[in-house]
Amino acid sequence: MPDRFVDLLRHGEAQGGARFRGGHDDPLSEEGWNQMARATAVDPDWTRVVCSPSQRCSAFAHRLAESRNLSVSILPGLRERGFGAWEGLAAHQIPAEELTRFWDDPVGYTPPDGEPFERFRERVLAAWDQVCAEDEPFTLAVTHGGVIRVVLAEMLRMPPEASLLIEVPPACLTRLRIPESPGRPSLMRHGPP
Repeated sequence: MPDRFVDLLRHGEAQGGARFRGGHDDPLSEEGWNQMARATAVDPDWTRVVCSPSQRCSAFAHRLAESRNLSVSILPGLRERGFGAWEGLAAHQIPAEELTRFWDDPVGYTPPDGEPFERFRERVLAAWDQVCAEDEPFTLAVTHGGVIRVVLAEMLRMPPEASLLIEVPPACLTRLRIPESPGRPSLMRHGPP
């Protein structure tokens, strides 16, 4: 069987600017739509689209899939980490001591009422396994920065706490090669188009 490919696309800018959104379901801004259109302008022959249920991912995924006659599957495991009491807040609105604890120990420190990192990681990796188990030649997964960081850290064998060191800007496109077993997935590209 030939190698398969997965493109991970982070959603573009959401209305309200940079915030800890998690499950807070803000739509894309006009600029966010434009960012994602630019990121997907080159047609790499995707054969299916999967996405997070958040509208900042799913609205674009459905529009793109419709324009290319592709099906869309919503995978709840691809949603962003729940940030609890921080959801909807910009970094400057969070007490500096709490934010510092989070940046220093993103695995061990959970925002108040938030989703523990290990639970988030397990959920994301289960969804990633589901994507990889499909016999699809080229999948586009429209998701979130935190999800992409978890997948890349796992694939590159990085410790989970290092995942925050991976920059994932809005509309960032990451391409992974999925070889036939016993091969391991590899990173082909990561960054703006």
